[in-house]
Amino acid sequence: MNVNGYKIENGADLQKANLKHAYLKGAELSGANLTSANLTLANLFEADLSNSNLTSAILDHADLSEADLSEADLTGANLHNSYLRHTHMIFCNLTGAVLDHADLSHADLTGANLTGAIITGANMTGVELTGATMPDGSLHD
Repeated sequence: MNVNGYKIENGADLQKANLKHAYLKGAELSGANLTSANLTLANLFEADLSNSNLTSAILDHADLSEADLSEADLTGANLHNSYLRHTHMIFCNLTGAVLDHADLSHADLTGANLTGAIITGANMTGVELTGATMPDGSLHD
């Protein structure tokens, strides 16, 4: 699949890619490098982003509902007002990520690292946090 001139596939190098408003529903991007990519308002519903590098990526208002972000690196990513409902974020690194006003309802963050993450106003209804490191550095039971 090609979107905005970028080849969308597992392991793709999409560093600094401009994928604003991109329709990537169900995209296979496992292991992709999306460092500093602009995914503002992107539709990533049911996308596979497991083991991807999304360090400093911009995901404002993106729809990542039911996506797989297991073991993805979202260090310093901006997920302001994003939709992460029922998203798999097992062992995901969210260190310093901005998740303010994000909808994380029923997401699975088992073992995730949220150290220093901003979660002000986030919908955390039904979130699984077993073994997750919370923003203050404490471990959730």
